[in-house]
Amino acid sequence: MLKQNKNMSNEISLVTGANGHLGNNLVRLLLSENQKVRATLRNMNNQESLEGLDCDVIQADITNRESLKKAFKGITNLYAVGANFSMWAKNPKVEIYDNNVQGTQNVFDIAKECGIKNIVYVSSVASLDFTKLPANVDNGYNKDRRNWYYNSKNDSDKLALELGKKYGIRTVLILPSAMIGSEAYTLNYTNNLVYQILNGEIPVDTNVTLNWVDVKDVAFGAYKAMLKGKNGERYILSNEVHTTLQESVKIASELFPELQLKMPKKVPKCLLYSVAGLMEFGSKITGKEPQLQRHYLDMFYGLKQDYDISKSKKELEFNPKPSQKALIDALKYLKNDWEKKEMNQ
Repeated sequence: MLKQNKNMSNEISLVTGANGHLGNNLVRLLLSENQKVRATLRNMNNQESLEGLDCDVIQADITNRESLKKAFKGITNLYAVGANFSMWAKNPKVEIYDNNVQGTQNVFDIAKECGIKNIVYVSSVASLDFTKLPANVDNGYNKDRRNWYYNSKNDSDKLALELGKKYGIRTVLILPSAMIGSEAYTLNYTNNLVYQILNGEIPVDTNVTLNWVDVKDVAFGAYKAMLKGKNGERYILSNEVHTTLQESVKIASELFPELQLKMPKKVPKCLLYSVAGLMEFGSKITGKEPQLQRHYLDMFYGLKQDYDISKSKKELEFNPKPSQKALIDALKYLKNDWEKKEMNQ
């Protein structure tokens, strides 16, 4: 059985995708814990989020094995955060699925070659089976294959466990839900949804629920997974209970009454389906992501995104702020700090 590392004071921890929402918060947390950190960026022109941080920064792309070889030298502990977290792309098979699955293969191959001992791999709740609620890691994998992002997280999750075992690398998987909150330098998919709520851009209730979790709590869970996580295990990093879209808008309207936000209207699924079809057709012309997609409604309409996080609480000391508190904090951050930063650019 592979042993967990108890003393990492003289070791270097590497974070891939360090300018992403989770990656950047994780780098900051590791530095606050007096860890030696190496951060990788796919594009070295995007270093704004790491300015002033006492860490090594190096270019690396999970789809480029040679860049990984240079970045992974001398590393003991790897946080595999970098991936494509998009729900849509012009060519989703290549841009999302191949990127994430082949990227996972590359990361583990090069980690083995460079002698890396421990990997915390960022998977997603997208890889869970939602047919039994609350969803947990013991129910198996998501059997719904209608979305390329969800497919990539399912297959990458399995591949990471297989390769960790094959290569003798202690591998711990974390599965975050909808990460929101501060220290954002671009808006990820879920923070952008909160921003749309704030701007009154949610006119219709799609009957889709969210499980909000503060990104800093996920970063803490990742750190604890490296310290205490069991080899070959998966840990859900989310809240236990979902928040509806209407509840989310209500929270925002009560927090900022001056915005006079309107509650999204409930409409029949058949009408939403027709609208989604039109939006998908429009996206083929514009090349931009449609706000609504039919398969997205098929997958999430009425689904209650509730999770069993007892394992993470017990083994990782994971105790996230409540979902609604995470949403309030994210709304305040986006309304104040984010908008000021956007105005100054």
